[in-house]
Amino acid sequence: MAEFTLPDLPYDYAALEPHISGRIMELHHDKHHATYVKGANTALEQLAEARDKGDFANINKLEKDLAFNVGGVNNHSIFWTNLTPDYADPAGSAKDLLDGEFGGLENFKKQFSAAALGIQGSGWAVLGRDNATGNVSTFQLYDQQGNVPFGVTPLLMLDMWEHAFYLDYVNVKADYVNAFWNIVNWANVAERIDAAKA
Repeated sequence: MAEFTLPDLPYDYAALEPHISGRIMELHHDKHHATYVKGANTALEQLAEARDKGDFANINKLEKDLAFNVGGVNNHSIFWTNLTPDYADPAGSAKDLLDGEFGGLENFKKQFSAAALGIQGSGWAVLGRDNATGNVSTFQLYDQQGNVPFGVTPLLMLDMWEHAFYLDYVNVKADYVNAFWNIVNWANVAERIDAAKA
């Protein structure tokens, strides 16, 4: 059975300072993301055991555990690549998408920020592309996996769990969201758009 692994960060822990501290990045990657990797692998093992033993009543619970932890693994893996210490304005397919669908970067930032700041509890703000229609939308992802429109490819994600910002911004989520706009990797977003279209 294939296992999930913790990907390396594509930059040093402190590379995103002053917007996100090295301490948060270290804890977020090495503790939180690693915990989701371990949880996903544990859930896979327990599901295999439950199937072997015919313990089908336990499978529903284990499938929920797997979905939560795999969500944590995949969301963070995208999030790390959506960030960069070398900010550049949107270009290519990212600029085309923002201009065509949202009326430009500034309008998009307002809509995406509203999604992020409107999350009750823990979750993510997401820009996604529907695989069937090519339509794009922003939405709130609850916890790690709840409220995901089926068949949507994430293009840009912002972690709004407290572990992502509390050491730097305490409970002032708006400051964290504003800082995020200084480190968005628009080249990565463009790559995701192009891959989703292919």
